[in-house]
Amino acid sequence: MEKIVESFELYGKQYRLETGELAKQATGAVVVTQGDTTVLVTAVISKEERDYDFFPLTVDFIEKMYAVGRIPGGYLKREARPSEKGTLTARMIDRPIRPGFVDGFKREVHIVATTLVVDSVNPPDTICVAGASAALMLGAAPFDGPAACVRIARDKDTHEFIVNPTFEEQENSDLELTIAGTADYISMVEAGADEIPEDVMLEAMTFGQEAISAFCEAQQRFIDKCNVEPREWPVHVADDSIKLRIEPFFDQMSACLHDADKLSRMQHVEELKSHIMETQFSDEERDAWKADIAAELKSLEKKAMRAMVISTGERADGRRPDEIRPLYIVPGYLPRVHGSGLFQRGQTQALSICTLGMLNEWQRLDTIDPVEGKRYMHQYNFPPYSTGEVGRMGAPKRREIGHGALAERALLPVLPNEDEFPYAIRVVSEILESNGSSSMASTCGSTLALMDAGVPIKAPVSGIAMGLIKEGDDVVILSDIQGIEDFLGDMDFKVCGTEKGITALQMDNKAKGLSVDILARALSQAKEGRAFILNAMLEAIPEPRAELSQFAPRIETIHIPVDKIRDVIGSGGKVVRGIQEETGAQIDIQEDGTIHIAAIEGPAGDAAKAMILGIVKEPEVGEEFDGEVVGIKDFGAFVKLTPSKDGLLHISRVANGRVGKVEDVLNVGDVVKVKVIEVDANSGKISLDRLDKPDAPAAPAKESHDKHESRDGDKRPGRANRTPRRRHESK
Repeated sequence: MEKIVESFELYGKQYRLETGELAKQATGAVVVTQGDTTVLVTAVISKEERDYDFFPLTVDFIEKMYAVGRIPGGYLKREARPSEKGTLTARMIDRPIRPGFVDGFKREVHIVATTLVVDSVNPPDTICVAGASAALMLGAAPFDGPAACVRIARDKDTHEFIVNPTFEEQENSDLELTIAGTADYISMVEAGADEIPEDVMLEAMTFGQEAISAFCEAQQRFIDKCNVEPREWPVHVADDSIKLRIEPFFDQMSACLHDADKLSRMQHVEELKSHIMETQFSDEERDAWKADIAAELKSLEKKAMRAMVISTGERADGRRPDEIRPLYIVPGYLPRVHGSGLFQRGQTQALSICTLGMLNEWQRLDTIDPVEGKRYMHQYNFPPYSTGEVGRMGAPKRREIGHGALAERALLPVLPNEDEFPYAIRVVSEILESNGSSSMASTCGSTLALMDAGVPIKAPVSGIAMGLIKEGDDVVILSDIQGIEDFLGDMDFKVCGTEKGITALQMDNKAKGLSVDILARALSQAKEGRAFILNAMLEAIPEPRAELSQFAPRIETIHIPVDKIRDVIGSGGKVVRGIQEETGAQIDIQEDGTIHIAAIEGPAGDAAKAMILGIVKEPEVGEEFDGEVVGIKDFGAFVKLTPSKDGLLHISRVANGRVGKVEDVLNVGDVVKVKVIEVDANSGKISLDRLDKPDAPAAPAKESHDKHESRDGDKRPGRANRTPRRRHESK
């Protein structure tokens, strides 16, 4: 295949799609670029069909450090497990691509996006969706493409929308909306915002859909150039008799679903499924049609749940579509930790714990992004016991990383800046029970933990997960969805925000007919739900605690001249280590002269602060000191005023009266009270006067000697009893 290129400009930025030169043995391979940022995206479809009851799609985003001209950190000096950013990007590619495949396609599909060049101007993530879509279409996959993804920013000053902003443009934005789909529908949305109103968010999403259409048109031009030959892929079709045997149990399934308790409902549903399997199918049929029977049983459950909501407006747990489950909210749930909050909504329970630390405890990031690290860390854990299951625990999975990132994004806009609150902040959300919307419970619980810790957040944040049941023209929007409504519904739409506006949202859509009107209704209903939950949270804790926990470090910030940093650190860090060991405080020194001093007990921090200020202090005329004599010369004594400054006490000022020798009055190690009388503007030399002058000692009496007897008392060796010789005396 010859090299084919499609270059185009959209919304002020240059793009390029290319194929035919790299990775030609893949089912499809595309090199996609924005500016100089270049990513190779490959798609491979396996040659064998798998007997799964789900679509086996795997997406990997590979961050190559050579793309930004860096050698990986760590001992091995090679890329290892994906970073959190890499995992989130892989999820971002997967979510809009997965719904585009035809039902019944059971061959494994593997998409790999490898960063070749990252110019530190244009992010590499959004263009990967277009690369994955084009690679699949080049392989004539049974995929509903083209699909594309764009990021929408909004300039803080002009309020203009920006498509695929550069890193610099994003810094001056109050919105980061990532939206993906096709020219006809939206399939995925991720957003972080600085308390954006719902109407502005809806406007941005509408604009994003228009931008997606433009990118899909450019992608289609590229595919048309490639003259892809159509290919018939085997799509699995189950035996018709399976559906016919299962359909009669619709009413029984509906009855099983009418149960507010998750575990009880699941037990009844599984018992019915087992009954159907045993009574309607032989051993041979169960072996031959195992995945097909499981898929049809899942379909029966889905149809029963959806019909119940559409026809009656009643949900599995008896709630109305806009009704929130019972809430249980306890701030300060744990003793001794810096802050904690228990948030329970129905059968979803999150315990969030906040820990405060020095800014130098921030998380350093070794990724291809220009961001070096972050001071706010939110982590989400989802142990198997939260759903009553047995499982292996280890490194966080993609879902845990994604949910933690959503809650982190929701709370970032309300956190105080470093100058106002010089702490690194870590919040861990432990999901103890789960029946839907655990990420939103994590957001609410983390708000409680931050407020309990005394973090002066700008406003409290609440979150809610919205769902959708759409059958033809019948649409029901569900507030506070539980697991079954997420699993069997058409949309999972999570919205977080303050009373003022939205701070984060995330949407995965399975309904291809999702309109802007439906999104507007969902946002409006979500706002009402968020307000209800927020009011309940504020009844439990109206505002952040006025004081930090007694177990949290107290951090004080001081600023010193940059040229004094060396004095505070000392040779090899000797001085600063000595201060920390002596006081028990922790000290973090920044390159601009900012120093953060942390201590659990106030006196330790005060002592460390005093020692640092003493080191950098510049004595001024008129100041008085109790200084130690550190050196004596013929002309005076040197007195230490601060750890880095000495002054000269001239011999004429060490005592009242005339002093023959400084040693007659002072010795090294003496402590004297002195006053600064002069500081030389050029040399910085300091002149002192002694305030506690003693009287000068009396001069010793002088003995008179006859000049002719000058040698009589000579005691030097060989001189004793020697007769004096005259100058002209004959030898």
